Amino acid sequence: MIPGIILAAGRSTRMGKPKALLPAGQERQGPTFLRRIATTLLEGGAIDLVVVVRADDRALHTEVDALGTRARCVVNAHADDGQLSSLVCGLDAVDRPGVHGIIVTPVDAPFVRAATVHALLAVAESGRAPIVRPTYHGRHGHPVVFARAVFAELRRADRSVGAKAVVHAHAHDLLDLAVDDPGVLHDIDSPDDYARALTAADSTDGQATDS
Repeated sequence: MIPGIILAAGRSTRMGKPKALLPAGQERQGPTFLRRIATTLLEGGAIDLVVVVRADDRALHTEVDALGTRARCVVNAHADDGQLSSLVCGLDAVDRPGVHGIIVTPVDAPFVRAATVHALLAVAESGRAPIVRPTYHGRHGHPVVFARAVFAELRRADRSVGAKAVVHAHAHDLLDLAVDDPGVLHDIDSPDDYARALTAADSTDGQATDS
């Protein structure tokens, strides 16, 4: 059983507005980043889903509530300590007997496909790799699956370095899964990133329709 964790407690300072609530559809319409990635994780097979947020982000709380009973908010009271603090907050919320991994993504990577999530979870369920991450044309991206074997390492990692410290420590035994999904590389931090990602997503959707 592998629950999903969406990291959405950042301040979106470079974007200038909350990234989680930006529209992720064509022509800046459609579902929000949060709704799109939540739907993708659940359709891809994640069991249980938590969204890590700030206590005062009421609009985001409302958006999570609208997702229904399969998703819930978890408040990170120490969000300014960095993204790893949110990951650990989410991990503590979902960790229970029977959970043998987590699939984690930042909320600013909304264009991943459900088939990619399904493939990542299938590999994680069937193998022994402590970390499974997607790659597209040799570049790695999100979401990432962390096995229970590295939960303790995540909890004690240096928060100034983040989860990268754990990934680097397992460079010799992690598994990179090649996928035909450019969405795994989209990491949207600024208005320019947003415009490029929408253009790329529209182009990919068009190709899929044509085929």
